[in-house]
Amino acid sequence: MTAIAYDAHSRADDTETSVSSSPSRAEAEDAVRTLIRWAGDDPSREGLLDTPKRVAKAFEEWFVGYDTDPEALLARTFEEVEGYDDIVLLKNIRLESYCEHHMAPIIGIAHIGYMPRDKVVGISKLARLVDAFSKRLQVQEKLTAQIADTLTNVLEPRGVGVWIEAEHQCMSTRGVHKHGVDTITTRFTGVFKEDPKMEERFMRMIKG
Repeated sequence: MTAIAYDAHSRADDTETSVSSSPSRAEAEDAVRTLIRWAGDDPSREGLLDTPKRVAKAFEEWFVGYDTDPEALLARTFEEVEGYDDIVLLKNIRLESYCEHHMAPIIGIAHIGYMPRDKVVGISKLARLVDAFSKRLQVQEKLTAQIADTLTNVLEPRGVGVWIEAEHQCMSTRGVHKHGVDTITTRFTGVFKEDPKMEERFMRMIKG
């Protein structure tokens, strides 16, 4: 699991000091007040009075991936599949992540496929795997690799294919202000990388 600088318990309890020196919730809320003042508004006015609390609570939801062990999600597997040995594909998985450079949203979809060797995993776990890595500060290239590599390491399939297509709001709402531009990243391993026909099948399935 990716090393992190804080834990869920320290975020939830202002009175405890984390062994990793994580800021308390009160410190996080003070930081939000500082940003509000820096933006030019008054955090003590009625409309913004509870905003720091709401932002801290939202951060717990947006970045819940730091509290999730991706490999543990795939720990329970099934071998009674009547010899099934073809592609297992979950497509159009809603993806919500956050740019580690600007903390702006990254919104898109992920397609995940794998060719099982002797075991499969519950399909909902593939969607949860996406969340485990996307609910963190990310770059899309790393996110794509993390999903594919975790599937490969835990399931040891004959191959993995991951396709992510997303819009980065750090590009659409600031900077160059280009809307409707999607970034596409892929990662293929095993048979999907070695056999062009398998890659083509994967692409046809996600586009179909």
